[in-house]
Amino acid sequence: METDRMEILYNKKPCYDIVYELSFDALSRELSALEVGQKRLCIITDSTVERLYGKDLQAQLSGICKKVVLFSFPAGESSKTLDTVKKAYEFLIQEGFDRKDLLLALGGGVTGDLTGFVAATYLRGVDYVQIPTTLLAQADSSIGGKTGVDFDSYKNMVGAFKMPRLVYMNVSVLQTLEERQFYAGFAEIMKHGLIKDEAFYLWLLDNMYEICDRNPETLKEMVFRSCLVKKQVVEKDPEEKGERALLNFGHTIGHAIEKAKHFSLYHGECVALGAVAAAYISYKRGMLAIEEYYEIRDMFVPFNLPISVEEINPDEIVRLTRSDKKMEAGRIKFVLLKKIGKAVIDNTVTEQEILEAVNEIYFSEGDAHE
Repeated sequence: METDRMEILYNKKPCYDIVYELSFDALSRELSALEVGQKRLCIITDSTVERLYGKDLQAQLSGICKKVVLFSFPAGESSKTLDTVKKAYEFLIQEGFDRKDLLLALGGGVTGDLTGFVAATYLRGVDYVQIPTTLLAQADSSIGGKTGVDFDSYKNMVGAFKMPRLVYMNVSVLQTLEERQFYAGFAEIMKHGLIKDEAFYLWLLDNMYEICDRNPETLKEMVFRSCLVKKQVVEKDPEEKGERALLNFGHTIGHAIEKAKHFSLYHGECVALGAVAAAYISYKRGMLAIEEYYEIRDMFVPFNLPISVEEINPDEIVRLTRSDKKMEAGRIKFVLLKKIGKAVIDNTVTEQEILEAVNEIYFSEGDAHE
């Protein structure tokens, strides 16, 4: 099968390719094109992905470069810290890595963000390649060069922009994702349709059954079209000085819920909740019809994503939004929907509006008896 490729520009110049495959067979060829023959390669991955793919890829790539080593950390958001970064630095120093060597981020969003940050800061910068293995990472976090780690439970508070040399997507790995994680990643894909591409949004609804059945060709087209939306946004605004903030749709309230729930919900699940809340504010402001709001809310249900959340304190969620890194001059850059496929950045959303939106998605025990 012919490889699908997408070129990403940075400051209007070619920067890196995204390659779409249904196996890892072409990875050696793609890395060889980066002239890795005299380089050391370090695969950075988590404990779960290491068992699935880490050792096999290490063996596969050992013949195309000087040396391939593997650094693994415990799976989960709790590892996305400066402590893990420090351990990665120590490992790279012990293995003799220099500025001409290459890091490979093999895993989901945590692995990609963490590896990118290590690449941006080790010896003032080394090259790295993204090999995303989750739907969330393939559709969103592996593209655009944003890297970072959490700091004292503040999500992505420490970070840098660092563009990869290549993003290699083996879409077949999505077959091994457990169901909850697969659907959590889908929230970012739906977000892309909502903010920028109504036709893609409608395509997702039309292909609901094929997506849920994980049809390989459908998933490949879905990931490609989702990345196309992100490509359009990040190329216009590579360092988030303007339009790129549209990609934060659902994230302001979503991140607050994620923190309040002590990361017991997946990132994508929180984005879905945040998207419903943002759509509600858009409706209350007269930007969306009530029918559009209900359609947006209910569309998450067949993809097993939450539209309500239990055991939170709405006032605490509002308080947590104030610590969001998207604050600007004391006000939150909030993303609302003018219509499906058209998002806008708004810095006039009030705490009262946020509270009403959180109450809209808050499910208390009393609600069950009404």
